[in-house]
Amino acid sequence: MLMFKTALLSAIAFLAIGLTACGGDAGTPGTTSNSLLDKIKSRGRLACGVNGEVPGFSFVGTDGKYSGLDVDICRAMAAALFDNPDAVDYRNLNAKERFTAVQSKEVDLLSRNTTLTTSRDTSSVRMAFAPIVFYDGQGIMVGKNSNIKSLKNLQGKTVCVQTGTTTEQNLADKMRQLKITYKPLVFEDANTAFATYQQGRCNAITADKSGLISRRTTLPQPDNHIILDEILSQEPLAPAVADGDEKWADALKWVVYALIKAEELGINSQNVTELASSSNNPEIKRFLGSEGNLGEGIGLSKDFAVRIIKHVGNYGEIYDRNLGPKTKLNLPRTYNQLWTKGGLLYSPPFR
Repeated sequence: MLMFKTALLSAIAFLAIGLTACGGDAGTPGTTSNSLLDKIKSRGRLACGVNGEVPGFSFVGTDGKYSGLDVDICRAMAAALFDNPDAVDYRNLNAKERFTAVQSKEVDLLSRNTTLTTSRDTSSVRMAFAPIVFYDGQGIMVGKNSNIKSLKNLQGKTVCVQTGTTTEQNLADKMRQLKITYKPLVFEDANTAFATYQQGRCNAITADKSGLISRRTTLPQPDNHIILDEILSQEPLAPAVADGDEKWADALKWVVYALIKAEELGINSQNVTELASSSNNPEIKRFLGSEGNLGEGIGLSKDFAVRIIKHVGNYGEIYDRNLGPKTKLNLPRTYNQLWTKGGLLYSPPFR
């Protein structure tokens, strides 16, 4: 009996060792990782889903090149992964197809003016969201000569709105709260919605305020349109990946945090190379990989932050380049300022 028990215990121990060797966690030395992060590294390019039609956020120029804040998030990821911000294949996605494209692995990453909500993060489409890259709010745009000065003036009026977005429900909720009867004109495609508004077939159009400001610049006579002061909702915009891949989600999360932390530490595209070799600040040395190896735990190189800032810049540089005072949009940073300057941008410690 004793011999039987001994043999049984030995067999169980052997089986446990075998299972540990064959299975293991993703990223454990000697095991095979199923993370998308490793597959993208092997592939050598990043597939990024964007809007492609919103100047300042993601827009395709006449030269075929993509630009905008959302595009620069994709470029930052490519810089961190490959030391090459141009190793990105972009795909334009409308609001209806964006989540499906991520879940079906048609794209690796969604960086497309998308609002972080409870249902999108959990029960509905189960996305894993990165930190917020733009704090926004929903607004209403009307013709300057429409005599519409507030939401109450929309009583009985027609409002163009895109379906498959948070704006449709937000508009309905707000109008219900204010007991305003209106006529929604719903479209799947944003271009069609704005074209319909431009034709005068609806009295107003609703979207994120940043989107309205951006789209207004594309209208034949931008100054003939105004955006009401009232804000219908909070719209925190963030990039996202498919839920269930913690390693890939962590990489995206810390790349976004790196953009914010770099600005906070005074590190930019002009001084990052010098600071990486000469800074005596322990925090900066850790952040830039001159000391320690924080990147290893994220599945990235030790100098991943240097790669990002060198090629793409810090968050402030990205904002100024795409949305700042020298652009057509000229969007004040307000909430999108660092926490040290009264804004909401804040990064956890890199240590």
